[in-house]
Amino acid sequence: MNESHTPALQQMAKDWYHLLDVHAPMLELMPMLATEGLEMVFPEATLSGQNDFVNWYQGVIRIFFDEVHQVVSADVRYEGDEAHMDIVVHWEASVWKPPARNSERISLEAFQRWVVVLENDKPVVKTYIVDRLEYNEGSAKL
Repeated sequence: MNESHTPALQQMAKDWYHLLDVHAPMLELMPMLATEGLEMVFPEATLSGQNDFVNWYQGVIRIFFDEVHQVVSADVRYEGDEAHMDIVVHWEASVWKPPARNSERISLEAFQRWVVVLENDKPVVKTYIVDRLEYNEGSAKL
């Protein structure tokens, strides 16, 4: 991969977060993930492979609602056949923790690193690491 891939990779990040916002079916998300060697690190879990992702995703779409992801920045650099992306995404979501009377709103910036590779000439995420979360003032916590 090279600099000519940058716009497509930045669009891929936006598309990924849109799919998360609408709680898209797994069939729409899976083609964006590597079939071999997938590693995803979230604050609450480390996933290895697509099956782990399926289980994680089916859990989080039952916890968070009214989600909004906005890509703040998506910087790309290339190392051989890999694209390394430093992504900052603003995330807001509502969560209801039984037996609370009301839901709470989470608002934060998530600082992430992705490694994207080509599979069948299509970019896919091989590594997805959430490095840190910075909560906005007044935000509920995970």
